[in-house]
Amino acid sequence: MRKRAVLGAMAILFLLSSASVSAHPGRTDAKGGHYCRTNCAKWGLEDGEYHYHNGGRSSSQSKNKVPSATSSSKSKKKTTTKTSTRKTPSADYATSSLKVFVNGQAVAFNNTPVIYQSTNLVPLREMAEGMGAAVNLDKDSGTIVVSKDTNSVTMTIGSKTVTYNGETETVSAAPKVIKGVTYVPAQVLARGLGASLEFDSDNHSLKITLP
Repeated sequence: MRKRAVLGAMAILFLLSSASVSAHPGRTDAKGGHYCRTNCAKWGLEDGEYHYHNGGRSSSQSKNKVPSATSSSKSKKKTTTKTSTRKTPSADYATSSLKVFVNGQAVAFNNTPVIYQSTNLVPLREMAEGMGAAVNLDKDSGTIVVSKDTNSVTMTIGSKTVTYNGETETVSAAPKVIKGVTYVPAQVLARGLGASLEFDSDNHSLKITLP
């Protein structure tokens, strides 16, 4: 009997000792708990946290940590569509301010002369008309024959080979089609028709004299 009393007393002391370790100073309310005001960190609590002296915490006061949201687990790669744009090739010719006179009369050009391969080219039909010559153009072969009286000159579009009254030579620039208009070297046409040439660099003009 005495032994049981001693064991019971020791058990009570042990419980009180455990409670004192897990608890901290402060009065409890009717629910057996209270809000922590002092030395909260010492007891593993936060300031103002409601708790019970048996170590429990109020479910209403427990703070749930919300994980930080990330924009996405995988970064979205922007797909850039490369559109290949074709560059328009620059023209291999330039407009020319050349003025042409035949026996003192200015040739009226509806299409402006051009400079191609460092040579002045003039519209074929307009130039031939100004010189009173006939033109025969074979579109399939690109062959051009211009004749006046007993003189003739034969040219081919894209070729520098020219035939003057049966004699073949190589010239500096070939006839060329630009925007549907056939252009030929002015001096080639004049020479082929037996005309003399005089170039006035000051006025940038070409004077052609027919026999």
